Amino acid sequence: MKNTIKKNLMLFRIKVKRIAMYKKAGHLGFTHPSVVKCSQELDNLLNKVQGICS
Repeated sequence: MKNTIKKNLMLFRIKVKRIAMYKKAGHLGFTHPSVVKCSQELDNLLNKVQGICS
């Protein structure tokens, strides 16, 4: 049960981070340092949720 809640929270955070990244990329371009940092944070979240699901 606890893992399900944790997984759902992580999936929500991933969705929010992805939206933020695309908005930044639309304004600044995909190679802007702020967008790259956001992308790395998204990668980190995806790796964490993969660890929960495994």
